[in-house]
Amino acid sequence: MAPYETDDSTDAGEVEDLRSGRRRAARYIVPVTVVGVAAATIGLVPALADSGDPNLPKVTAQQLLDKIAKSDVQQLSGTVKISTDLGLPDLGGLESSMLSGATKSGDGSSADPSAKLTELATGTHTLRVAADGPDRQKVSLLENAAEYSLIHNGKDVWGYDSKSNEVYHGTTAAGGAKSDETRATPKGLTDEALKSVDDTTSVTVDGTEHVAGRDAYKLLIKPKQSGTTVGAISVAVDARTGLPLKFTLTPASGGAAVVDVGFTQLSLAKPAASTFDFKTPKGAKVTTEDGATKATPDHAAPFGDNGKADKGLGKGADEPTVIGKGWNSIATFDTGGQGVPTGSSAGGGDLGGFLGSLGDQVKGDFGKGTVFSTRLVNALVTDDSKVYVGAVTKSALVKAADAAK
Repeated sequence: MAPYETDDSTDAGEVEDLRSGRRRAARYIVPVTVVGVAAATIGLVPALADSGDPNLPKVTAQQLLDKIAKSDVQQLSGTVKISTDLGLPDLGGLESSMLSGATKSGDGSSADPSAKLTELATGTHTLRVAADGPDRQKVSLLENAAEYSLIHNGKDVWGYDSKSNEVYHGTTAAGGAKSDETRATPKGLTDEALKSVDDTTSVTVDGTEHVAGRDAYKLLIKPKQSGTTVGAISVAVDARTGLPLKFTLTPASGGAAVVDVGFTQLSLAKPAASTFDFKTPKGAKVTTEDGATKATPDHAAPFGDNGKADKGLGKGADEPTVIGKGWNSIATFDTGGQGVPTGSSAGGGDLGGFLGSLGDQVKGDFGKGTVFSTRLVNALVTDDSKVYVGAVTKSALVKAADAAK
């Protein structure tokens, strides 16, 4: 960890591990690029604070980071509210279908977690979460008159969609996820975000607050670099346990938060063992996926990573190369295909025209391409199938593409 500037200020580095999102942008560039990075961002999460600021002993940024690192909360249950405003175009619900369909497995099961949980990338959602160590976790997405549950119990991972009465079953490798808590909690994801620190970020303590009835310190993370779309990240850290309780990301462009997620209720008592039991409902359609055909982390993504790499949705796609530093990091790879069709004149037809309307046509020394933008993540797809994606401005992407020539 880099040395800290003062008692109240410190330098820290990349707060977001973009690599999982970068690997997912090959076939469906617009939705998957957004979802991949947004999902990684959402992962850091929790929001919605009570009114009033508690009077807590003063701590430095270094002490608060140490408190997070030493936190050992392995058992919890509660309710989390997630609000995401990436600034995606209003397509009358089509955007949600695109996000879900872009990551749906070939069998098309509505219970497939890799498809279902992408819905968290847009709108407001309520989750019920529970954890009992690294081998037992449950996340339930509450919907209108329906519920989707993802359960990890030992080696088994179950997804169940009550609306369609479909079940999805996968397995995790024995001892694969070696972690002291589930990544469904803010702590696990905050730890991931704070692993790599350098001089590109300012980290300070920004007062106190109440979150889900608990006293918390506010950790404020701000990029020092220009060219990033990230304005600031605020993390509420439980004063007693060091467990991150709240995460709010605001864009450099201002306005409402891009991601605002947090516990509205939280208990640190051990959940009942029956919480993680699953019995296939009568008449349910069951889809079982062979672990050899798809990487386990897709099933257990909210819970951990067994070290296997997701090869992405696009056949022939290269592993991404990261260029730049800190908040200006950009992932680049070749899809192994063609760029985005932009109209019937280019052989794209109606789909090409539709995709072209969602992006901005750009050109430079690299040639021509299309930039797809959100309030957080931007992606440049060149006409010769190169992809540049990151939480950076459009001009930063064009500059990176020019430099690569």
